[in-house]
Amino acid sequence: MPAKDDCDQLLDVALPFAEKMLRDHGEFLPFGAQMLLDGEIVSVGADDGEDHSRSQSLIDILQAAFKDGAADGELLATALVYDVRVVPPGAREKTDAIALNLDHRDNYSVTVFFPYTINDGEPGIGDAFASSGNYSIFPSPSPLHA
Repeated sequence: MPAKDDCDQLLDVALPFAEKMLRDHGEFLPFGAQMLLDGEIVSVGADDGEDHSRSQSLIDILQAAFKDGAADGELLATALVYDVRVVPPGAREKTDAIALNLDHRDNYSVTVFFPYTINDGEPGIGDAFASSGNYSIFPSPSPLHA
């Protein structure tokens, strides 16, 4: 599926950066990546003008920028990357995870989670799991996906 392949390329660019930030700083602020129509991948950051940004503020800024680019027909796919606490399948307690909201203009939307721990400054990434995305970036999908 070409849409999934495009999103996998975004994941392959974004996930290592999140891991680097965890290794270097023990955390990361929300960031993104977008695939232009020609397949070029561009990393995207956000700044809300605050010294200590709230993650949701940065997520909102990134989502708005992605929606604008999608509405203008400039984007093929987007990845919004943020830190969450989530209960992995088969687990009972929440754990830290890197979340990637991957959206494609061809009616593809998924959120992939990578649970992680940090031991002696080194992130250990667990098994990924995914859930359906919310199709929030590109115009409404066909009724099949609604």
